[in-house]
Amino acid sequence: MLDEGNARLNLATFCQTYMEPEAVKLMSQTLEKNAIDKSEYPRTTEIENRCVNMIADLWNASEKEKFMGTSTIGSSEACMLGGMAMKFSWRKRAEKLGLDINAKKPNLVISSGYQVCWEKFCVYWDIEMREVPMDKEHMSINLDKVMDYVDEYTIGVVGIMGITYTGRYDDIKALDNLIEEYNKQTDYKVYIHVDAASGGLYAPFVEPELEWDFRLKNVISINTSGHKYGLVYPGVGWVLWRDKKYLPEELIFKVSYLGGELPTMAINFSHSASQLIGQYYNFVRYGFDGYKAIHERTHKVAMFLAKEIEKTGMFEIMNDGSQLPIVCYKLKEDSNRGWNLYDLADRLLMKGWQVPAYPLPKNLENEIIQRLVIRADFGMNMAFNYVQDMQEAIEALNKAHILYHEEPENKTYGFTH
Repeated sequence: MLDEGNARLNLATFCQTYMEPEAVKLMSQTLEKNAIDKSEYPRTTEIENRCVNMIADLWNASEKEKFMGTSTIGSSEACMLGGMAMKFSWRKRAEKLGLDINAKKPNLVISSGYQVCWEKFCVYWDIEMREVPMDKEHMSINLDKVMDYVDEYTIGVVGIMGITYTGRYDDIKALDNLIEEYNKQTDYKVYIHVDAASGGLYAPFVEPELEWDFRLKNVISINTSGHKYGLVYPGVGWVLWRDKKYLPEELIFKVSYLGGELPTMAINFSHSASQLIGQYYNFVRYGFDGYKAIHERTHKVAMFLAKEIEKTGMFEIMNDGSQLPIVCYKLKEDSNRGWNLYDLADRLLMKGWQVPAYPLPKNLENEIIQRLVIRADFGMNMAFNYVQDMQEAIEALNKAHILYHEEPENKTYGFTH
């Protein structure tokens, strides 16, 4: 492991790479506790419930409804739970209305910029994934076309608060308006699950006025990653439903062999209490104002990097960090350079920087971009260092006479998190 890269210089990952020593100490003292043993560790259960309550408040859950939620080991598990709840709920509604649920596969509608966990969900549960293609004018879900993919076999529509490829937000409020109009015209109601793996614990602090959460009538469930902008080490995630009626009873299991009959809805069973302790520590330690200050500082660093990269004159900025602190750029079409972004990634790696270069999803696969994920531990001093190293890498490539990446097919690096 000594030969591996420096995690703090890994600009590919969304995962948190720094926590306060006090938090790490507390987490290390609870590694042996199995959080699923709720009767044996009631205070751990109380901490989990408090975290759910705080997140529900951040996401504007209504006091008139009975929200439910649980921790998970990450957003992938949380997405699975949200997807299963949609499928089971759709099946009940469809059978009640007399629809032949075996005549066609149920389907899920989502932007082509989805995270791979949704593809897994559709494969595991035999769901047709209906991808709404991205294009140059629509780098998030295409609101002009999304409803063309919806029918009576649609279990739900997924809106994404932080597309993995670009960091863009889907316009969840506009999507909610479209769904509302659709639902007025049919008995086969459709609802929204928001995959807020990245944005769920970022947007409420930086853009509290942005309506994407339970303020919207048709948003019934939301997931997020605590180990991204929740500022906890991997892995912890969260999924919440706006009301318990949207979580079918079949997905809640009563476990009696741990010392008491206790409900569990997570897919994963045994998991350490340490990440829950880390999440609760951060919530109490930082509070709303602390998270806001941290995320706004990260936001400024991302905006600075976007401007500095644009100043080189060689790159077109695809995302400037104005939403999530993610900076994406591609080489200008008229750059006429003898190198590409894969070469630049290799040169940056010589300085320790891990920066992914990859093609965009279906319909834009010929567009090669680079992505910088700016996290809380990436300060302005590191940003200055990155800009300097990038300029030196570009200068070296401009002088080079050997091209390293002349393969006809685009490379696909494995950065899907």
